[in-house]
Amino acid sequence: MSWTMLPFEDLYELPSRNGITRPSKVRGAGFRMINMGELFANDRIGDIEMELVQLNEKELDTMLVNPGDLLFARQSLVLSGAGKCSIVVDAKEPTTFESHLIRVRLKAGVTDPRFYHYYFKSPASPMRSIVTQGVQAGIRANDLKRLMVPCPPLSEQECIADILSTYDDLIENNRRRIALLEQSVRLLYREWFAHLRFPGHEHVKVVDGVPEGWAIFAVSEVADLYRGISYSSDQLVEDGGKPFVNLKCINRFGGFRVSGVKRFLGEHKSQHVVKAGDIVVAVTDMTRDAMIVAQAAIVPKIVGDDAVFSMDMVKLVPKPAFASHWFHALLRFSSFSLEVREKATGATVLHLRPKHIEEWRTPVPPPALRDEYAEYVSPMYALMDELELQNEKLRQARDLLLPRLMSGELAV
Repeated sequence: MSWTMLPFEDLYELPSRNGITRPSKVRGAGFRMINMGELFANDRIGDIEMELVQLNEKELDTMLVNPGDLLFARQSLVLSGAGKCSIVVDAKEPTTFESHLIRVRLKAGVTDPRFYHYYFKSPASPMRSIVTQGVQAGIRANDLKRLMVPCPPLSEQECIADILSTYDDLIENNRRRIALLEQSVRLLYREWFAHLRFPGHEHVKVVDGVPEGWAIFAVSEVADLYRGISYSSDQLVEDGGKPFVNLKCINRFGGFRVSGVKRFLGEHKSQHVVKAGDIVVAVTDMTRDAMIVAQAAIVPKIVGDDAVFSMDMVKLVPKPAFASHWFHALLRFSSFSLEVREKATGATVLHLRPKHIEEWRTPVPPPALRDEYAEYVSPMYALMDELELQNEKLRQARDLLLPRLMSGELAV
């Protein structure tokens, strides 16, 4: 099969644009803005949490995204991230994009943007040819528009995109189910341990906000803390080695991001190993608004039982008397992250000393109540793990098809 090759610019509906610049001090209200974090965390960008910024009339006219727009990363700390492409699938509210991103809007009736999103994810992508390497890897819009790309008949583009989107639709459905399960875990924790409406609360006296039978503990009395491994970039490999849990694995506002797992090849100690069910907390943050530092995540089953974790996080292992799922919920859904992140220091990069985690104190419910909570939520955690495993199988199946469809090996 032979497809016509054209300069990418020939398929543009309008010239590409770099996004807007807004200092962190003026963010917090207004319209949604897609950052680098959202781009790298989501291949398909829809109804997700974003920062808010103010826009003037001209920006509202020219700097919004539409469904089908492609967004490319202008810069990345790693070579493979430069030029990373995501597609906007939903923009019910006015949404803009930041200056480190390039927006490309393709011609309707000639292109299916989904096809080009998948093309730039495939081995056939020529993106690497325009990446420049300095302190950061990057691409320029002028080079992007000159890339030679295939232009199959629209019907073929749509057919290929439909096949691959079927997998992504199933993955997205599972993600929504995971989000609902996590919300259930959070709401139950808040109901029992924040609002103090736990089973039998009517018969328990509360003094100064602490129910009778509860005790004040520091994190160091509840769990043992282990620091991650210091590493160099040459210890990160494409294949082989062990799964490497790093800062990219922590979502903004907490939770685990499977797509952030890398591969590590090098010497390490047993204390640097994490397994499924372990709890990690970020102690470094490069986001502008401290959205990652002091955030907790539980390592999912898909990562396995022999991963290595980086120095940008710590591992917290609950002592035998404390249920792991209760402890994870404490770190995720209490005031822990809001209070502890205030101790982080640094101008460009925030650093949190592990001792500030260990020193944090909180009322702790009695063992029977902790265990009862864990019994309620354990099946939810198990189902979240199962859905993540399903998603990994779907991703693998999609990625096996992707190069064959893009090369024409599989006719459509």
